Amino acid sequence: MKILLVQETDWLERYPHTQHHLMERLSLKGHSIKVIDYAFDWKKDKDKKIFQSKQEFHDVKKIYDGAGVDVIRPSALRIPVLEYPYLIISHNNEIQKQIREFKPDIIIGFGILNAYVASRLAKKYNIPFIYYWIDALDTLIPEKTFQTLGRIIERKSIKNSRKYFVTNEKLKDHIIDLGAEKDKIEIFSSGIDFNVFNDKIDGSAIRKQYGIKDNEIVLFFMGWIYHFSGLKEIAEELGKEKESGKYSNIKLLVVGEGDAYPDLQKLRDQYHLEDQLFLTGRQPYEKIPEYIASSDICILPAYTDEPTMKDIVPIKILEYMAMGKPVITTRLPGLIKEFGDDNGIIYANSPDETMKTAQDFLSKVNCHEYGIKAGEFVKKYNWDLVIKRFEIILLCLI
Repeated sequence: MKILLVQETDWLERYPHTQHHLMERLSLKGHSIKVIDYAFDWKKDKDKKIFQSKQEFHDVKKIYDGAGVDVIRPSALRIPVLEYPYLIISHNNEIQKQIREFKPDIIIGFGILNAYVASRLAKKYNIPFIYYWIDALDTLIPEKTFQTLGRIIERKSIKNSRKYFVTNEKLKDHIIDLGAEKDKIEIFSSGIDFNVFNDKIDGSAIRKQYGIKDNEIVLFFMGWIYHFSGLKEIAEELGKEKESGKYSNIKLLVVGEGDAYPDLQKLRDQYHLEDQLFLTGRQPYEKIPEYIASSDICILPAYTDEPTMKDIVPIKILEYMAMGKPVITTRLPGLIKEFGDDNGIIYANSPDETMKTAQDFLSKVNCHEYGIKAGEFVKKYNWDLVIKRFEIILLCLI
């Protein structure tokens, strides 16, 4: 089976998401995978280039030994207003080229603009197109004024799709509102590799590295640090109570980078939290289980009114739970619908209340017992089962 996948994020740099697991696992089963991605970030481009030439990367492996995915990055233009029209043209040309030369059996779209282009070409050449949703995509558009246009484009792609895959029930509701037909929707929860994420991993070396004592409590967050992630509020709370010693036994360990990372650094320095707030920056994927293992409670204190967060179930939540860690999260609708109550998840009303929720939880409940509940609940989220069903549905569509 030949699969062409299109997305508008960086396949190489992004922390492994659902599509990385799926495609690498399919490549291990002998299928040929090509990915068309997009990555042209001013913040990381020291030369501030206006134009990026086409790039190709072969046999890319992010997770599984022996896996191999070919990544194609069409040329890109970074000029306001012209950036998006150029993306449509360059990706249209590349997708057509791959249809002619690679001859994909199926095309899968994870983006908005290039997903629309791919869905239109797939329909023209009678190739099955699957629209795969792991986020409410239109809410991720940085320019608010373009979000309405994003939804219009998504509706067009939905009309061109043979199937829609979503990761949870809330996203299913979201795409139905955009015009998706219920009987074409398949729910594919993200999976867990239990050989990598399990409660047998030892995190003591990480705790020792940061000077964290055995009797101290570690709250852990990993991933891209948005301004709406709620971490700044927690850092503020730690800082304001530094002198009182209210949270002296609690440490915050943050793995990742992002828009709000500089703000966290400033808060750490402003409140002298060097012994309480640990910012590691980006870490290799293979080290992530050890970092999670070093923690006592994992957190997702995102703003509940942020549209980007309302309908999703981030894969990291499953990884936390697989490692026997209780999770404190704000009351995000997607998570509430997916996990309910008494399954290892503790809900805080807002980012500001995360620290209080953690303290109340620690004073009343045994962390380990809640971690066991979390681990039991996610046993059904197994990549081996997910990939088997995924492969069958693709073959049936072809």
